[in-house]
Amino acid sequence: MVTGVLPAIDTGPAIAMRRLLFGQLLSRAVQTLVTLGVPELLADGPRTVDELARLTGTQVRPLRRLLTALVVFDVVAAEPDDHFGLTPLGATLRQDVPASAAPTALLAAGEVGEAWDDLRDTVRTGRAAFERTHGEGFFDHLRRDATTRLVFDRSQEAGLMVELPGILAAVGQPDVGTVVDVGGGDGALLAAVLTAEPTLRGVLLERSEAVAAAADRIARAGLADRCRLHVGDFFQEVPGGAGVYLLRHILHDWDDDRCVALLRRCAMAMDSVATLLVIETVPAKPAGTGVDAEVAALMDLYMMSLFDGGRERSLAELTELFAAAGLDLTRVTPLPGGAAVMTAVRR
Repeated sequence: MVTGVLPAIDTGPAIAMRRLLFGQLLSRAVQTLVTLGVPELLADGPRTVDELARLTGTQVRPLRRLLTALVVFDVVAAEPDDHFGLTPLGATLRQDVPASAAPTALLAAGEVGEAWDDLRDTVRTGRAAFERTHGEGFFDHLRRDATTRLVFDRSQEAGLMVELPGILAAVGQPDVGTVVDVGGGDGALLAAVLTAEPTLRGVLLERSEAVAAAADRIARAGLADRCRLHVGDFFQEVPGGAGVYLLRHILHDWDDDRCVALLRRCAMAMDSVATLLVIETVPAKPAGTGVDAEVAALMDLYMMSLFDGGRERSLAELTELFAAAGLDLTRVTPLPGGAAVMTAVRR
């Protein structure tokens, strides 16, 4: 029997903290749903747990518990007669929808998530976890592992769909002439820009291991006659003569010195009327709250796990990098999800 007076405490913060701590389980549950292929199986409507278990090679009772847990978080919906279906939130996990979250889930379920698990040693040592965990840097891993490269490119493309309308508006009018996508990956951004504006021409600058995927995408889009693939290292050269230069989520991979070196290369390639469009996540002020602030904070930890020196930067920090490279920031256009398009010109 308990005797005495219990201390008066506010249980709200204690419960909220436990919810944060259990967040890893929620992430793993969503990842499991994707790796089992459940969102695709539910694309045409609800199915019974028995049917889902048979199709995924899982046990009925644990699968039902997984689905029931995800009902609470509005990922799936419980239907009569032991059926489950996708909610609008859960539908973003399908591979075939615009801005799909499935590639991100697959990265988190694989080597990227393993690096996150080593965050404690990253904080202790100041070194990115990915190389310590996998024996090679993230980009070296992408060059060697075609499967991870494909998932990464799909993740980048899915994120692009959220940002694309704002980026297209920032590119501007047809008299831009030529657009250079610096470090353009598999060409998803440049293909979208050229498709949206038929008078533009494009140059994609990438390393040799990424060019084949870009060439395939450009060809499938019917843009081969308007787009040139330039194999190179953007720290060594950036093609000149363009009206617009694009850097989408590149700077957050590198330390300040490398960022300034890259921006300086872009400035050297630009003439007096060219513009540089830099798309990056821009964290809120320390007191910032809301979904965008949360995404930016988590993306910074993501970068810290993958890259030595990689991080998300505040607008003030990015402005300093532009200035050090001989560029002036002239406009900042917010994008959904906490990113922004920053327009810069040569001094």
